[in-house]
Amino acid sequence: MALAPFYTHLNPSTPLFSRTHVPAPISKDFSDVHNCWFRRKKCVGAAVVGDRADREVCSATQSDSGGYKGEGKSKNLRVLIAGGGIGGLVLALAAKRKGFDVLVFERDVSAIRGEGQYRGPIQIQSNALAALEAIDMEVAEEIMNAGCITGDRINGLVDGISGSCRMTLQQILARAVGDDVIRNDSNVVDFEDNGNKVTVILENGKRYEGDLLVGADGIWSKVRKNLFGHQDASYSGYTCYTGIADFVPPDIETVGYRVFLGHKQYFVSSDVGGGKMQWYGFHNEPPGGVDVPNGRKERLLKIFEGWCDNVIDLIQSTDEEEILRRDIYDRIPIFTWGKGRVTLLGDSVHAMQPNLGQGGCMAIEDAYQLALELDKAWSQGVQSGKPVDITSCIQSYEEERRLRVAIIHGMAKMAAIMASTYKPYLGVGLGPLSFLTKFRIPHPGRVGGRFFIDIAMPIMLSWVLGGNSSKLEGRPLSCRLSDKANDQLRRWFEDDDALERAINGEWFLFPLKNEDGSSLEPIHLSRDASKPCLIGSIFHADIPGISITIPSHQISQMHARIDYKDGAYYLTDLQSEHGTWITDIEGRRYRVPPNFPTRFRPSDIIELGSSKVAFRVKVLHLPKIDEKKGEEAVLQAA
Repeated sequence: MALAPFYTHLNPSTPLFSRTHVPAPISKDFSDVHNCWFRRKKCVGAAVVGDRADREVCSATQSDSGGYKGEGKSKNLRVLIAGGGIGGLVLALAAKRKGFDVLVFERDVSAIRGEGQYRGPIQIQSNALAALEAIDMEVAEEIMNAGCITGDRINGLVDGISGSCRMTLQQILARAVGDDVIRNDSNVVDFEDNGNKVTVILENGKRYEGDLLVGADGIWSKVRKNLFGHQDASYSGYTCYTGIADFVPPDIETVGYRVFLGHKQYFVSSDVGGGKMQWYGFHNEPPGGVDVPNGRKERLLKIFEGWCDNVIDLIQSTDEEEILRRDIYDRIPIFTWGKGRVTLLGDSVHAMQPNLGQGGCMAIEDAYQLALELDKAWSQGVQSGKPVDITSCIQSYEEERRLRVAIIHGMAKMAAIMASTYKPYLGVGLGPLSFLTKFRIPHPGRVGGRFFIDIAMPIMLSWVLGGNSSKLEGRPLSCRLSDKANDQLRRWFEDDDALERAINGEWFLFPLKNEDGSSLEPIHLSRDASKPCLIGSIFHADIPGISITIPSHQISQMHARIDYKDGAYYLTDLQSEHGTWITDIEGRRYRVPPNFPTRFRPSDIIELGSSKVAFRVKVLHLPKIDEKKGEEAVLQAA
């Protein structure tokens, strides 16, 4: 597929088929839907949380609260949490701040069950950030400082953090929870609920008793299996390749996150700070596929062959060992989340597809709500003089979360369907009728989808990102003017052209393989309007600007000129004998009219003469020269 326009998650601005590489929003009000935490930070590296000496706690012993600032008075009730991922640690922090005794059991703290390796950065949107602020403002601030803000740039949604390293986030939460709470090398395989207490059974045979067990052990949860029996997860139909590359696109200051759509495949890229880009490539195929050794990059380049440079350059810039693969599964939400003194949280009960970036956010909301309901149950027990009603507490927690989670789970699945069934034109994916694509008739689904998104998306996002705010206690609504996004953001949303002109990079013409076998050098285009680039078969020393000589009988002495004006480049054919052509990103080839400046854009192909001396237009990010080394870093293509 030659064209892969991008579409952002939760994007009210579906792709318009302009010849730019930037979103063309159709909603003018969407950028008003945002939370005001916008501070550009770089994502810091994650230090691995090391193994801890296992201090076995007797079932009747009350553990020391650790004296954290803001913790409530110690309450004689123990919460057992299976799983030390994001949801489990946030629950541990929330429960500890409420004064409860907490124990977290994690099989491998340093690997987070593979999440840090296979799932990449986590997106913390404003609904999850608000819950973290309500739990512990200092921890929320630390997470913000460790994250890479994309909400002040074009992403389709003016919100949140994209690029908080999961390992870093886990380290921050683990440090806040405390070493005395987390049990490493502790894999929960079973539990016993006798009505008065619940006991977890670890793989190593150790047993721990508590008042409440929360299964936060992910999509393949053992707690869920033992609670409700075996239930198969649902395969999405897609496998996901993911990687992280030392790569800085030239539009890094204006675009933070983008999605490129194709038929039965799509590609996502995101700035994660520190000069790195995280990407995900989704491809429709059966589960369980295995790649040949060191063959993942090669397969990806075949899958996305013909896609725009933004995709291909990023894949090529990624080391083979940094490319990972996993099949995408989710679970249909269930009506009942728990029984007796046992309940579930996060992916263990409502694992969802990653297309909304809300999986981790829902786990954080779950954690806040469960801690809140537990605190209410404790207060009611104190007032009535009766034991804490754990069963009623769990039921209240489920009732508060069930509907919201189910709706967002459905939205995530719908977003996946929209992304994977996208067809720009009639004929795409129709086999014998594929010839219809050459007529470029817009697909009805594309037209109808735009209409739906324009009307429904802002309303939907308002509810997803702000619909849980009324349940947050102790967090005043606030908006700091210093945290607002770039003042050009609304203009970028509404004006493709303005967004492209804001690209802060150097423009080059990179030679393609020419029919005559000649070898040409890249041409660096000047951003000085007084220095045009003149292309011809002979050198012109008497003309202001840059003279480029291409010795070919198909190139006229004065063949074409490239001028720069107001952030854009224009190609003028100087009445050459054999003509000048431009092929755009959609594969449309047209001849440049003589003496008429014609604008060209990134990824366009410029052909000079009928022998097709051809160049591809690229915009590069040029790192600053390292004064200590006296060398310039390697160019990176966008």
